[in-house]
Amino acid sequence: MGAFEEIKGKVKEAAGDLTDNEALEQEGKAQKEKGQAEREATQARVEAKAHEAKAEAKESQQELAERAK
Repeated sequence: MGAFEEIKGKVKEAAGDLTDNEALEQEGKAQKEKGQAEREATQARVEAKAHEAKAEAKESQQELAERAK
C-alpha cells in the first residue's frame, strides 16, 4: 500500500514541478512521504512478527527441554 502512495506522490510532485503548480508539487511531496512512512511501518511489522515467531519457537524448545529432564 505504501509503495503505491509513494509512486502517486512522485507523479504528482513531478507534474506540479513541470506545470509550475506549487500546491500540486507540495501535495505530491506529502503523499510521497506518507507512502514512505506506510512502507516503513509495514516492514517494521513484518520484522516484528518474524522476531515474535522466532521467540515463540525458542520458548517451545525450552519447554520441551524442561519436560525431558
